[in-house]
Amino acid sequence: QVQLVESGGGLVQDGGSLRLSCAASGRTSSRYSMGWFRQAPGKEREFVAAIEWSGGSTYYANSVKGRFTISRDNAKNSVYLQMNSLKPEDTAVYYCAGGHPSLAWLRLMPSGYDYWGQGTQVTVSS
Repeated sequence: QVQLVESGGGLVQDGGSLRLSCAASGRTSSRYSMGWFRQAPGKEREFVAAIEWSGGSTYYANSVKGRFTISRDNAKNSVYLQMNSLKPEDTAVYYCAGGHPSLAWLRLMPSGYDYWGQGTQVTVSS
């Protein structure tokens, strides 16, 4: 089992920045891929970004490409999401996820991940 805890959410103005962190504990010896997803009220959970164990490969939703950066520090069992140029439409609960997506397209799907954090609220005011 792996436990994931997100932090770093909050209220920020349009155009501002936030950095989310996700700390993993438990069975962290497995080489998990990590992802960030978000869910706005009344909407389905959607893919934001993902990173492979090595950190060499990263993936982004088109809506955040060029504004968000995912990174990880395996020595600290942590993954991060640097969010710049935030927009009101980025407002959502952001979730950290870990797993071993067996197919490439599963990296983009919630079903591709086994472990989830409790989420952290990000609110961008206009």
